[in-house]
Amino acid sequence: MTTQHYHELIPDRIYIGGADGAKEILENGKADVIFDLRAEAPEVEYDRTHSPIVDDAEHQDESIRKSIDMVVDAYEQGKKVYFHCAGGSNRTGTVAIGTLLSLGKANSIEEAEGMAKAARPKINVKPEMKESLGRIFPNK
Repeated sequence: MTTQHYHELIPDRIYIGGADGAKEILENGKADVIFDLRAEAPEVEYDRTHSPIVDDAEHQDESIRKSIDMVVDAYEQGKKVYFHCAGGSNRTGTVAIGTLLSLGKANSIEEAEGMAKAARPKINVKPEMKESLGRIFPNK
């Protein structure tokens, strides 16, 4: 039995996970575009767009907003999207929450976080990332 390293955030369109799921999702033909949210940019065996978010840093609003916008733009262009950080927990969770809010799939940060955790249970967004989301989505 093999373990799948990625999860569906929006069925058949947006997938989330860790770095270990990127090659796998490409092999399964599920993604047209990959966004790598890791601050570091290691060499990889696949094409991806590097959209770094620094973990454990305050005021990541601009980099978080940019990553969310890139995911939403690709989605609106009809592409299948995969985004990941190293482990698929904090930065991936942050962008997942923002993506759900931007697409109108959730009405609050808490609702979007619940949806993201339902898709990928290991999501654990750190307080500074939630603070950034609060500034990006002030009425959510």
